[in-house]
Amino acid sequence: MTQLTAPTAKSTSRPALAKAAKPRSLKNAALALVAWLGGLVLFLPVAWMVLTSFHSEPDAASNPPAITAPLTLDGYREFFDSEPWPPLINSMTASLASTLLVLLLALPAAYALAIRPVKAWRDALFFFLSTKMLPIVAGLLPIYLFARNVGMLDNVWLLVLLYTSMNLPIAVWMLQSFLAEVPVSVIEAAQLDGARLPVVLGRVIAPIVLPGIAATALICFIFSWNELLFARVLTGVVAETAPVFLTRFITSQGLFLAQLSAAAVAISLPVLAAGFAAQDKLVQGLSLGAVK
Repeated sequence: MTQLTAPTAKSTSRPALAKAAKPRSLKNAALALVAWLGGLVLFLPVAWMVLTSFHSEPDAASNPPAITAPLTLDGYREFFDSEPWPPLINSMTASLASTLLVLLLALPAAYALAIRPVKAWRDALFFFLSTKMLPIVAGLLPIYLFARNVGMLDNVWLLVLLYTSMNLPIAVWMLQSFLAEVPVSVIEAAQLDGARLPVVLGRVIAPIVLPGIAATALICFIFSWNELLFARVLTGVVAETAPVFLTRFITSQGLFLAQLSAAAVAISLPVLAAGFAAQDKLVQGLSLGAVK
């Protein structure tokens, strides 16, 4: 009797499982469709900027927009004829130098908060986060007066210091969550072998959390590259950055939309190249501290 009922129960369970899996697959398909639609909506302004960069100024300023207008490279010619290389070099210098300083300062701080926790480490993390609650414009006047008094106006190294202080709280928060996933036994084994703190950080912890470090570095680099307010007020000609350079195309004569779009596309390429180069590390890093 048991030999007859066992196949019957097994045969009835398969349609039940298939029936239960069908709504789940429909739900996953619906979520995927919503995600694709959201991605397309977010990508639409970027696509429109790229298309506008290949239009002439009359076609770019037409209302309604001339989507099928003839394509031209005049906007990119105007961009490269306006000598964009000094601002691009300044942005690259400030972004790379500040990102390197942020990592050098944030990694030991995150180690102290995650692996060798100090007293009231949650309060320390909140203090780091509270420094981001002050609007940048509220501290702009004191910073300007300080830079003027010490003779650092229109100096790219002033931007390096400001970008370092601006991105350091975010880096400490991110790296703290990544370092919390490092097994303490690995660190203790290295210390038993005689490794000191610099060796532990550089040769033991850094390779383990390399995706998290790459994600933190990329985010700090993007924030530094896109910063406009400090660079617009504290720089002039010598230390002008790429975002400040974009404001040249907004003049009293009007908005040169095609040239501005071409310049924005060209200036965005270094960030896009860095993102594509570290794409796998970025995904691993952003998901490294998500589940504990």
